[in-house]
Amino acid sequence: MATGTYGTIRPADVSPEDVQIIMNYTPSRDVTDNFVLTQLDASSILRPYFNNANTGGNTNEILGGLYNLRLPADVFTQIGIYTLYIKPAEIRTTITDCGVLSALPNVKGIVIDLSDVPSQFVNKFVAQGLVGFRVEYLNSDGSKIPNFFRVITSNFYVEPIVQNLSNTLQKAVRYRYTEGATNLVFCTLSPSSAPTNKPNATPFIGQPAQSIVISNTFFNPLTLEVQVSQYDLDTLGIALYGNQTKSMEDGIYTVYDAQNNIYQQFNLYEIKDDFNNLLYEVKQNRNENIDFSKSFQNITEQ
Repeated sequence: MATGTYGTIRPADVSPEDVQIIMNYTPSRDVTDNFVLTQLDASSILRPYFNNANTGGNTNEILGGLYNLRLPADVFTQIGIYTLYIKPAEIRTTITDCGVLSALPNVKGIVIDLSDVPSQFVNKFVAQGLVGFRVEYLNSDGSKIPNFFRVITSNFYVEPIVQNLSNTLQKAVRYRYTEGATNLVFCTLSPSSAPTNKPNATPFIGQPAQSIVISNTFFNPLTLEVQVSQYDLDTLGIALYGNQTKSMEDGIYTVYDAQNNIYQQFNLYEIKDDFNNLLYEVKQNRNENIDFSKSFQNITEQ
């Protein structure tokens, strides 16, 4: 019997609205204090690429896994190191109730009121729109329960109904699915049922009024490091291999870019002691007093 090999990595075709980008800036690697995080607008700086005829696709199909990250100049203004944490967007809300379905009392789930959901994420709470999303739970002090989560297996609109129950320990309010859009969404989670060998060990799925964080599982978080420096490979190449001139009369040393524009200019001079012995050779930057008469064209055409 042949043994097949199967790949497990799928390129993400996530929408920028489902991405959260958090940035941290530090002027150097030695500065570790004042750790301040800033959230960037992913929808404005992250752009997906679309297929075309050259790739065998069509212009309406996202090319999975390939995105263009635009770094806005008004944010990346200082020289230093910017760390970008790209992760699934978080939906922070609260559990309205933990209940069961009227027709299926063995089906447990959490109920979320859409009025407690941030407006930009309400469109995710349509029927079956949250399948595969991860639910994480917060303690009363706002800290997250570490390494604990549940996965949403279904979600539908529901409405509460009151039932007369013989067992006074059970809640009289239950829920039933409704085709029309209501303000309540019932989410089933996995795992939520007790194991067969211990029926009373019901897994924890949350409690009413508990804060939760819902996030998609479309892609794995990643970290990018962007270093903004004064010089790059092109400017270093100009300094090493670009055209240069030195005025023998006044000691002005000029470096030119690829278009023979003045890129940098320096004063070159010597410092001697009282006995005319050479002590230092000095190269002083003239950025605030550029002599434009030393253009490459003016010098080479003389």
